[in-house]
Amino acid sequence: MAFQYAVALTGSIATGKSTAAGFLSDLGFDIIDADTIAHRILDEQHEALTLLFGEEVVKEGKVNRKAIGAIVFDSESQRKLLEDLLHPLIYERIEGMSTLLDEKKKPYLVDIPLFFEGHRYPITKSLVVYTPELLQHQRLMHRDNSDFEVAKKRIDLQIPIEEKRKKADYVIDNSGTLLQLEHECNRIHEQIIKDFM
Repeated sequence: MAFQYAVALTGSIATGKSTAAGFLSDLGFDIIDADTIAHRILDEQHEALTLLFGEEVVKEGKVNRKAIGAIVFDSESQRKLLEDLLHPLIYERIEGMSTLLDEKKKPYLVDIPLFFEGHRYPITKSLVVYTPELLQHQRLMHRDNSDFEVAKKRIDLQIPIEEKRKKADYVIDNSGTLLQLEHECNRIHEQIIKDFM
């Protein structure tokens, strides 16, 4: 059965989930990365995407993610078209990888950026990488060289980080330095291992 030993790793945009995932991987967790799988499937589905969104979204068999993003970012109906195509394929791939990892009988992470938003995965434990909302805005503006309104619009597409923190079984606080984040990851790694023993 898939997802028996899984912990969903999530957060929100610019909370530092990718950096935390790197530390957690170094500590020995196997990680299934939903974004990596989604990117692979996007390219595999380039013909279907051309039919849905036009030839400008594909160049030489590779999907132009920025072009797709521009189309779906402001349109719920276009976003739903994309999700209806991709999500069943992504789920199937993750489920297969999860079934294999469950055979090891030890906890692993499934990195799902929109875990709480999607309600797709029957994973009972969740780990949120947390950053206070103001710091999240500042990091996103710095990362993307964008203004406050653009950053706010992107952040508002997701469930507020405070709400995610309340829903989580485990929380990594990433409101400090990189060294503090590393210590937080060590703490959570030990806690998850202990809980699954």
